[in-house]
Amino acid sequence: MSAEVTVHPQAATGPALVADLRSDTLTRPSAGMREAMVDAPVGDDVYGEDPTVALLEQRVASLLGHEAALFMPTGSMANQVALRLHAGPGQEVISDHLAHVLRAELGAAAAYSGITTRSWVAHRGLLDVDTALAVMVADGGPYQVGTACVVVENTHNFGGGTVQPLAAMRRLREQTRQVGVGVHLDGARLWNAHVATGVPLADYGACADTVSVCLSKGLGAPVGSVLVASQERVEQARVLRKRMGGGMRQVGILAAAGAWAIEHQLGRLADDHARTSTVAGILGGAYPEVVDPAAVETNILVLDTAAVGWSGPDLVAAAAGRGVLGYPTDTRHARFVWHLDADDAMTEHAVAVLLDLLGQRGTGRST
Repeated sequence: MSAEVTVHPQAATGPALVADLRSDTLTRPSAGMREAMVDAPVGDDVYGEDPTVALLEQRVASLLGHEAALFMPTGSMANQVALRLHAGPGQEVISDHLAHVLRAELGAAAAYSGITTRSWVAHRGLLDVDTALAVMVADGGPYQVGTACVVVENTHNFGGGTVQPLAAMRRLREQTRQVGVGVHLDGARLWNAHVATGVPLADYGACADTVSVCLSKGLGAPVGSVLVASQERVEQARVLRKRMGGGMRQVGILAAAGAWAIEHQLGRLADDHARTSTVAGILGGAYPEVVDPAAVETNILVLDTAAVGWSGPDLVAAAAGRGVLGYPTDTRHARFVWHLDADDAMTEHAVAVLLDLLGQRGTGRST
């Protein structure tokens, strides 16, 4: 995107333009991706015979520096299989209070695996290693629940696309390894962290025993995630995937989309980051209490709507009525996510609408 967005008043009321920024899961397959899907050689993946799936798994495992990988239908399943690899019934997994595995996977760890969870409060989802270690109980003995795994999310969804510092992740891995506690990296948007920082994916991968990465968010594939781990753990994961109903047959058609996305659409995540940063700068310049532009690192923009008198749901509803779709993360926040289908025109439209709505209940400053 260009360095500046020109805001035209008519963009706020243009009925023909809709900027759907609810999530980066809304991307649609490109023409090249569709061609790759049509041409993909396939086989029965439950028997381990789909060559396109095998190539995707080898590629992702190599990128993340792990021995093996397993293609999964969803990111939630990838995370839940990983947690079950680390923890059994009656053991616990810990993470920050905004973590996707705790907040947005419908209690699956408890419902399916009998795993308990605890959390700590984390500003913007940033990893505080000392706090995590203080919450962790490596060996609870017969009196306390023992911690089997610590989950780190990078980038952090509800934290606002926060990138976890590599040094903190390395320190956590070092400390947990010493006491036999595992680390799972929920890397649904790890691709964004990699593009934003230049940190090699394998460096992030070395900070965890298991890593999940999503193909159907910013990369633009229609479905799928990949779980990486040791060869032994991946074989166990294959059993758990089937047990949870995730066994798939000629799924190379979908794996081809993910492989094409990694090859052709990874670098363009920087465009999403640039658009989000530009919008944050404009909105934060007018209403610094609503968003700090310096805290917007990737493709997710979270607005503190209550700071200017809006509830999150009310602002989202008002914006939707004018062709800008977002997501209320709670009563005082609204989230807007940039992706490959959100172009400059949509971005300009979103800026105009949001500036106007924030001004309606703001401090009276001119926008």
